[in-house]
Amino acid sequence: MSLKIVHSFDGNFTLEAQAQETLFNLLTSVAFLNQICQQLLGCEQLKFTELLFQPVPYSLTTTKGMPAEFEKYYESDEYVIVNVPPNFMFSAKIFKPSRLCAIYQKLGNE
Repeated sequence: MSLKIVHSFDGNFTLEAQAQETLFNLLTSVAFLNQICQQLLGCEQLKFTELLFQPVPYSLTTTKGMPAEFEKYYESDEYVIVNVPPNFMFSAKIFKPSRLCAIYQKLGNE
């Protein structure tokens, strides 16, 4: 079995307005924000940055599995990257891309 090296991957996508609105409502629900905070130490509050990205395959230019412009959030202690739950994607009727990640800013850290 051989491995295929990915030199580039187009992770661009566009969401329809209704799908985006539904998804953003789910991603900013109090219950979901509290669930994320429970998993993070010293996090009292989160703010959704409204930044989404499609996870991308490892490549020479995407070594973190995300488009390079989002790596600054990955490397920062002030932000957290969360996989969008599949049931949120289904509720928002988003089928392409099949996976998304959302970026949140930590607020009120101890």
